[in-house]
Amino acid sequence: MKVYLNSTTGIADAMVSMLMSKRNWTKAKEDELRELVYNNVDYKGNLNKSVDPKFAVQMDKLIKYGVDQTHTTLLRFIDLSFTVEGLHRGGQDDWDSHTKRFDNRLIRASTRLGDFKEGEVSDYYKDKIRFPFQVLEALGIAMPLSYVDRDTNQTFVKAEYGYVLEDMEDNKDVKRGLYPESIPSNFIFKIQYPELCHVTQFRDLKSNANPEVQELAERIKIIVTVSNEWLGNNLSILKMEPK
Repeated sequence: MKVYLNSTTGIADAMVSMLMSKRNWTKAKEDELRELVYNNVDYKGNLNKSVDPKFAVQMDKLIKYGVDQTHTTLLRFIDLSFTVEGLHRGGQDDWDSHTKRFDNRLIRASTRLGDFKEGEVSDYYKDKIRFPFQVLEALGIAMPLSYVDRDTNQTFVKAEYGYVLEDMEDNKDVKRGLYPESIPSNFIFKIQYPELCHVTQFRDLKSNANPEVQELAERIKIIVTVSNEWLGNNLSILKMEPK
């Protein structure tokens, strides 16, 4: 499984939002903050190797009010986009359970529209399971390309992971019924920073999540911290109310 942080956006908006409540905002101050952010991050939103002390002061303030004082609306201006490659489908279903926190911004590989090769599984399962056809192949027993059911007299033909009725061998809705939860699933999602805190806390190594889902949460924590230490270091600190 691989995890990619595509972009972090909205940091400037979050900083500007801190000026609003006490009417400290001016267009000049906003422009100054936006220029500050622009000069301290790259096109993906990753921090430069060294940042301006003024930028650090603003990030410290954002964490103080957004995390320490739980004014999470400030932090909702910050969006993070991720692409995940190869999480197993069962783990994908676990991750999907949080889609409300993603504002439904999650698109994954379809088992209806996409084809999976016979025996294709996520990295987590590669050395842990064997399908019946793999065991038979290892024993030198060839599986037939088709067979006739004795009870119904219907012909079934070999497909990935099993057999399907002969006249439905190209029916994607039928073929998907053979796919196990260990198949790899790719997906992209975008999430507000406070909600990412919640998801990683409920899916990391301290949770009861599936091991590969835990691995996903831990990798997210690492790559966010590498990208922006202020955001990464507080992923396990900010507490959100259940939805």
